[in-house]
Amino acid sequence: MFKSLKVLRYASPYWGYALLNILFNILSALFSLVSFTLFIPVLEILFDRTKRVEGVVVPDFSWDTLSSVASIKTYFYAGIGSTIETYGESRALIYISLLIVFLFLMKNLFRYAAMFFLATVRNGVVRDLRNELYYKSLILPLSFYTQQRKGDLMARMSNDVQEVEWSIMSSLEMLFRDPVTIVAFLVFLFIMSPLLTGFVLVLLPVSGFLIAQIGKSLKRTSEKSQKKMGYMMSLIEETLSGLRIIKAFNAIEATRQHFEKENRQYMRLMIRLYRKRDLASPVSEFLGVLVVVVILWFGGRMVLDPGGSLSPEVFLVYLGIFSQLIPPAKAVVQAVYNVQKGAASVDRINHVLEAEEVITEKPDALPLLQFRDKIEFRNVWFRYEQEDVLKNIQLTINKGKTIALVGPSGGGKSTLSDLLPRFYDCVSGGIYIDGRDIRDYRIDHLRGLMGMVSQETILFNDTVINNITLGMKEVSREDVMKAAQVANAHDFIMQLPKGYETIIGDRGTKLSGGQRQRLSIARAVLKNPPILILDEATSSLDTESERLVQEALENLVKNRTSLVIAHRLSTIRHADEIIVLNQGEIIERGNHDELYASGGLYRKLCDLQSFQ
Repeated sequence: MFKSLKVLRYASPYWGYALLNILFNILSALFSLVSFTLFIPVLEILFDRTKRVEGVVVPDFSWDTLSSVASIKTYFYAGIGSTIETYGESRALIYISLLIVFLFLMKNLFRYAAMFFLATVRNGVVRDLRNELYYKSLILPLSFYTQQRKGDLMARMSNDVQEVEWSIMSSLEMLFRDPVTIVAFLVFLFIMSPLLTGFVLVLLPVSGFLIAQIGKSLKRTSEKSQKKMGYMMSLIEETLSGLRIIKAFNAIEATRQHFEKENRQYMRLMIRLYRKRDLASPVSEFLGVLVVVVILWFGGRMVLDPGGSLSPEVFLVYLGIFSQLIPPAKAVVQAVYNVQKGAASVDRINHVLEAEEVITEKPDALPLLQFRDKIEFRNVWFRYEQEDVLKNIQLTINKGKTIALVGPSGGGKSTLSDLLPRFYDCVSGGIYIDGRDIRDYRIDHLRGLMGMVSQETILFNDTVINNITLGMKEVSREDVMKAAQVANAHDFIMQLPKGYETIIGDRGTKLSGGQRQRLSIARAVLKNPPILILDEATSSLDTESERLVQEALENLVKNRTSLVIAHRLSTIRHADEIIVLNQGEIIERGNHDELYASGGLYRKLCDLQSFQ
């Protein structure tokens, strides 16, 4: 439970509101106590026991009069006696009743004030948690996502955060208010009867132990249900992404059955979860009634025994105050159950928040504002888990040159290009820009020098202009249009329903493949980076689209340093140097004519594409 409440560290910016909440909760508890103590003189009047206060002279008021509970009691009873002598018992009863109403009104006003300030704490903590989780997802290395299901991560960011809000943050009111009420009431009960209250406190640990055991079981079931929900979210995400294939292969029925099987298991877990959670209220109520019955027996003997230490009216008020302990005690029990239920979600969220940021920036990282000379890969090795993907890469890319990477699939081409912007870091060796290791530079400056156009076009469900200006501020519309013209995109954009303000749909689904690729090229043109990374940018296009995109790429690479990954070898015939990668090693290098004449792997790849 305490581990789960670590989420409350996000409450530190709202400590002022939390203190106000605690203050008003204390005031609410005090007014509740005082209002109940006024029932004692009411009962005494009804029991005709007022003779003990009649004739008592009300002392002059001073702060010394209120220096102790005994003196407050003396002053109060003297005032009641004086009122009875002057106005009679009926009038005194009316005055006391009105005072009780006023005190209960103040109690509830302070209770509302406490909840009023708690609302800011509760919702602020959840907002900050969402913000940190989202930011963490942005800065974690790509390797983290290769080991996780996307749907499960989405579940952590949505369902688990929601569960924290419902289970833990909704319990803040009870955790902040009710312990204060319980402590205040117990202290007052101890003042009324130390012996009886001490007897009560002996019974409470037994109840707490029973409740704790159920809470542990609840956490285990909740953790299983959250994992199952994460898996179901993955199924939904994969289904929506692969709907075309599911329909094409008549896999609708098999997919439906698989989802229904998982959903049925999730339902069973949730039934168990709710049954255990709903056990909290009846168990706590039964234990509370059991304690009340024991108090009736033990306290009744104290009243009935000759020379008993409790008067009947005090015992009745004691029972009344103790009965007021039961609702906050039940609320605390319910809060404990809720926190246990949310503990599994907190653990899943912390798995993301505490994930290691493998790609880190040095505290004294240097600025990198321009690219002057060359990029060097010196003895670069890289591996996924235990498998070497790149082996002893030696490569120099001079400024203004175009270097092409070719080779069979799985040879390490995309991995090599991903090392340059530090999507991954090499295991050994280093990559140097202008003679300095890229790990010495600020990451945002390093990536600011680079533009990327990938095989899989990444577009967002936003307007055309916002997709082109992604990550850039204060860009004029004229500059956007010029970039689109360079990318051969302006003409088709103007034919869209709202031109540059057209929403292009999820991942740009309203556009063709060639149009999406040209938008991503326009984005790179607008950024105007000195270094370009082109990852098989034309491999998935038809002939006409490829021609338009290739023309746009040729416009893009002019006067820039380019690293081009090519699947269609016709697109890199005029590269300054072609690097042939196979199983993570450079096995050939040179220009097109040299490599083709050598008769190696490059020639074999060319012949397979009927290119000469």
